[in-house]
This record gives sequence, structure tokens and C-alpha cells, in this order.
Amino acid sequence: MPLAYDLIETTWIPLPDGRRLAARMWLPQVERAVPAILEYLPYRKGDGTAPRDETTHTVFAGEGYACIRVDIAGTGDSEGVFDDEYSEQELSDGEAVLAWIAAQDWCDGSIGMIGISWGGFNGLQLAYRQPEALKAVVSVASTTDRYADDIHYMGGCLLSDNANWGSQMFAYQSRPSDPENRPNWRQDWIKRMEEMPFMAADWLRHQTRDEQWKHGSVCEDWSAIRAPVLAITGWTDAYVNAPPQLAANLKVPAKALIGPWEHRYAHIAKLDPADFHGEVLGWFDKWLKGEDTGAEALPDYRTFMQEHFNPSLQNKPRQGRWVAEADWPSPNVQDRMMYLGPEALEDAPTSGQRSVSNPATLGQASGYFCAGMRFDNELPGDQTTDDALATCFDTAPLAQPLEILGRARLRVAFSVDRPVAQLVARLCDVSPEGVSQRISFRPLNLTHRDSHETPELLVPGQRYEAEIALNECAHHLRAGHQLRLALSTSYWPIVWPAPEAAEVTLYLEGCSLTLPERRFAQEIAPQNPGAPRPYPTLQSEQLRAPGGRSETRTLPDGALVLDTFDDYGKAVDPYHGMTVGSHVSMHYAIHPDDPASASFASDWQFTFQRGDWQVQIDTENKVTCDAREFHLWRRVTAREGAAGAEVLVKEWRESIPRGFL
Repeated sequence: MPLAYDLIETTWIPLPDGRRLAARMWLPQVERAVPAILEYLPYRKGDGTAPRDETTHTVFAGEGYACIRVDIAGTGDSEGVFDDEYSEQELSDGEAVLAWIAAQDWCDGSIGMIGISWGGFNGLQLAYRQPEALKAVVSVASTTDRYADDIHYMGGCLLSDNANWGSQMFAYQSRPSDPENRPNWRQDWIKRMEEMPFMAADWLRHQTRDEQWKHGSVCEDWSAIRAPVLAITGWTDAYVNAPPQLAANLKVPAKALIGPWEHRYAHIAKLDPADFHGEVLGWFDKWLKGEDTGAEALPDYRTFMQEHFNPSLQNKPRQGRWVAEADWPSPNVQDRMMYLGPEALEDAPTSGQRSVSNPATLGQASGYFCAGMRFDNELPGDQTTDDALATCFDTAPLAQPLEILGRARLRVAFSVDRPVAQLVARLCDVSPEGVSQRISFRPLNLTHRDSHETPELLVPGQRYEAEIALNECAHHLRAGHQLRLALSTSYWPIVWPAPEAAEVTLYLEGCSLTLPERRFAQEIAPQNPGAPRPYPTLQSEQLRAPGGRSETRTLPDGALVLDTFDDYGKAVDPYHGMTVGSHVSMHYAIHPDDPASASFASDWQFTFQRGDWQVQIDTENKVTCDAREFHLWRRVTAREGAAGAEVLVKEWRESIPRGFL
């Protein structure tokens, strides 16, 4: 029988410098002190994550954990000024929060951290700093390397999500605190908007793997993390590399779990939801309560081995089975070499040349970079249209099934005709009917061929070598299917294109593909999570239903345009009575013959109301470029009252040199 608990809507955590952070707490009604679970985010405890929190912390509190959901400084109801992702302020404040929780009479001194994305990141980052009270971490959809595997850069290429995420954080940071918790809410609201950092521009100024990105990258010293880590993600999420990296490199117990899910906790995923609560409780019961749950004996790597399922942009059930590897790296995974031939993937080295050059519009079937952030229409679809524009190397139809687990590595010898160029590699499973399903991908900015810290311009015509480690994957190709390697010089809209259309010449005698082939004599029990257990949901009064749409069209001049609209609905919170609504539109455009025509725009709107109090925030963002610079612009318009009187209108504009981008 779950324990009863007390819900405390807002309590204040004092910091050493006098600032206070706002927290929401679920405290079990027991006589003894209990372990605690902390989730530490900038997304507003009162309304931003409240629907999700209702499905998690209520369950954990019922199992005997004090649950604390804290707003980062300058966000939600917390005091102070927000400065950046994973800043020194955020992490040192986090240490103070952990110390405060451990000192409360309802806490027994043992704390676990949980989080997805931002919370998954800072859970690892705080463990890296070794606070005494932090005993275990459940990190979902996170990264170990902020430059290599976040939404800013990949393979030294700029991701369009740098602008997209910057626009989302701009909208988020423009929201006011709750007047019932902050009597000075209006003064604080205006200050937040006036002083908020121009994050998309700030991140774009750091184009190489410098100290900005090393800070918070736990791969800088794996041995620094001493709290056991359960790392979880899903194959349709953007963050697939961290769980096996943590399992392979941490010196403390670390386990990887990758399901079919999108960027959500597994119990609320649209794609084959699973028992997330059981995974979390099994981990924390072991490391925070000392119970014999078998968490330490779990296989190092449990994953959903995908198979071909005729992909579409819409959410649909996955095909595959659960598998496990007791140890990671696993002796069941061995390198299998293939070679790029004049027409196909071969089993022996070849010679000759192949050219890679394509229209800037390649990538229409790529899907949204981080699926799970939008309403729908965001998954990678049939890759056939993109494959037709790419340079492809196929195997013959497979006589036997082929199973891949890990990161494939592409080695290329090449020359280019431009000083800045990209090479994007995709692995695809092609069915006998010709439907191409993306297995993995990875871009490389070829100026970063030797270093992400000190890139060098390319000399046209000079021969170089480079390696691309594609993103982690788990895929079973059936007999009769073909493995396809598709290469391109662009991948819009996921990757921001190079300034000029480039041609890459491959020298095939120096080109190979190494596959992490999985072979086994006998499979072990996968110990995969079962179906989701029952959990409560926030009983909000829905005033406007959520929904979304996506449209791709070609303009008369040949430019390709992608427009999306996501309405997150409008609802009244049952606890504090605030009505919140929001929606966002996004616009991507590019001309096939001109990579420098790439542009991105997004417009967000938030509305808040309780009684006579009413505010509306509209944020607009646009990023364009030419061959030399990126041009960023944004504007916030804040209104108050039923008449919508303007409180603040402010614009920012900045141009940033492209450097090696």
C-alpha cells in the first residue's frame, strides 16, 4: 500500500549569498527520516513540469522518498538571475541544495538525483563534483560531452537546434514568477526580460571544443563520478551515446538502458511506454535504502534491438526485441570490416574514386532532431528521397541476418574543392520493397578532421583522411534486407550547411566501414522493463486541446520550406488555479543550389491568468546567414491585463563570423 504524503506547493531553500530557490516537495507521512530524490530544473515547478511531476514524484513519495523539485536560480519562482546552461552558479547552487536537503530532519542524509535532458545533465555534473549527500543518479537523455553530443554541435558541425533551443529558452525565460509566491513578480519579470542572455548567440560564439563546453563534460575525468549511475534513453531521442559510454567508463556501478522511446520518461512515452518507476525505484532502493534489489547485478547494457518497420513521421509501434549484454564493452560484439567500392559495400578493399555532392535540400526525411519535444510529425521517415540525392553504397541482399550494436566507424580518404565542407554519413536498412529506414547518422565538419579544438581550413585538391564514429545504434537486419551507407555534403534541417556547395572526392582504397557486429552463442535474459505501472495524472481543466501540424512545400523559386505548428494547449492547474496556454510555430527554408540561403525562424506565445491577473508573452526569433556571418535577431513583447497593455518590447540583433562553420 503506498504511503500517504504531504504536498508542499512552495518552500524556500536559502543559499549562502542570501538568494532563495523555490521548491515543491512531496513528503511521506512517516515518523522516521527517509532518503530524498532531487530534480533540479529551469522549467517551472508550478506549471512547466507539473503534469509530468504528478506522474513521478507522487509515486516515489508513496514508496518512502522525500521528493524535491527545485527551480534553478532566475527561473520559475526562484530568486536571482539565470546566466547559462550548467553554469558554475547553477552547479554550486545545486551543491547547496543537496546540503540543505541532507540537513532537514525529514531526510536521512542520502539523496538521489533524477532528471531527463537538463536534469539528466546536471545530475551527472553534480555527481562529478562529489557532494557528500549525493549517493546515486538516474540520468535520462543526457550527455557526457557537451560539445560532441548536445543540441549545439555534432562532429564540429553547427546544429540548427542551437537556434531552435535558444529560441525556446528565450520564450521560457520571458515568463514571470507566480504573484502568489513573489510579491515583487512584476519588477522581477521586467528585470528577467531586460537582462536575459542571448543564448543562441552566446553558444554560437563558442564554435570549437573550448572551456565553455569542457565545463560540465564529465568525460573529462570519468573517475570523478563516485555515485552509481543508471543511464536511460530511447532510440528516437537525440541523446543515444551517453548510456553505453557511462557503462563502459565509470569506475562505480553504471548501467545502460535504451528503449524505443522518444525524449520522454519511458512511462509517458508515445512509443511503447514501459515501467520507468520500477527502474528508478530498483536503483534508488539499492543505493539509498540498502535493499537487495539486484540493481548491481543488472546487465551492463540492456536495449531494444530494432528491426525494419516502414518508418513514418508519425508515432507508431516499433519492431524488435529486447536484448542484454552482461558486460560492456561486450565480447559478443566484434568489428566487421566492409569497404567502399565503386558501386557497393564490398568485403575486400577496392580502388577508384566516388564523388559526394548533393543539393542543400537533402535531409527532408531526417525528422526533428530531438523527437518528443513536439506534438507529432517528428520522426525520421522513409529515407528513399534523401538516398536518391546522396552517394550510396549498398551490400547485396543479406544471406544471413546482421545485428549491429554500438557505433559504426567510417574511415575516408578524400579531397574537397572548398576550404570548408561537411560529410554526413547515414546507415540505413533497406527492405526488399525498397523502403529505407535510418539506423544511425553522424556529420563531420571536415575542417575538424584532426581536432575539435584546433580545426584547420581545407586546401582544395589536397588528400586527407578522417574518421566518423556514427551515433550508437542497436539494429537487426533481416535476411534479404540490404545495409546502405549514404553519404552527403549536407543534412538540412538538422545540420546547418557549410557556406558553399562542396564536392568531396573519395579515394576508395582508403575508405572502409567498421561495423560493431553482435554475435552470440546464447542470449542472456534481457531484464527489460515491463509495461508501465498505474500512476496518477494531473487533473487539469482543459480549455484548449493540444495538437500540431507540419507542412513541407516548394516555393516558385525552388526553395524548400518546412513549417510546423505545435499547440501545447491551455489548461487550469487544479492545485493553484493558474491557467496556462502556449504554442510555437517554426519555419525552416533553404534553396537547393545555395547553402547560404538557410534560415530558421520561430515564434512562441505564453499566456497566464488567475483571477484579474493576466499576462501574455510573445517571442520572435530568426537566424539567417551568408558566406561570412550568421545573423541572429530576436524580440520579446510582454503584455499585461485584459486589455493587453504593453509592459516591454525589446529587440536584440547580432552578427557572428562563421569561422570554420
